[in-house]
Amino acid sequence: MQLKLINLMRVLILLVSSIFLCSLATLVQASCKGCLCVGDPCRLCSLPPMTTDKIAEDEPETCKKIRDQVAPISSPPGTNEYFASIDKSTMACIKNGGDVIKNSRRSEAFPARAYCKPYIPPKN
Repeated sequence: MQLKLINLMRVLILLVSSIFLCSLATLVQASCKGCLCVGDPCRLCSLPPMTTDKIAEDEPETCKKIRDQVAPISSPPGTNEYFASIDKSTMACIKNGGDVIKNSRRSEAFPARAYCKPYIPPKN
């Protein structure tokens, strides 16, 4: 009888711990911080520019300059054209005052491997 009680306690502790950890993970995901969050708070542009990218009407000046200097491509990652274009677009991003951000967790909203974070002056 005592062995069943110990097993029941173990299962109960495991269940309570699982619920706690799941709720904690949900809270962490909900409070996204940084540039790769829903709504694109930093107004990023993908590197290299792709022909399938959606261009916003109020696109930052840095992104426009990158698109002017580096022609958008349609080649998939891993091709020679892709590597040459990502090198050129990275240099163009930095030259025009932007910061390069590597994207290790790609999603539907942010599918590119790298993004350029343009310099946007703070609003007073």
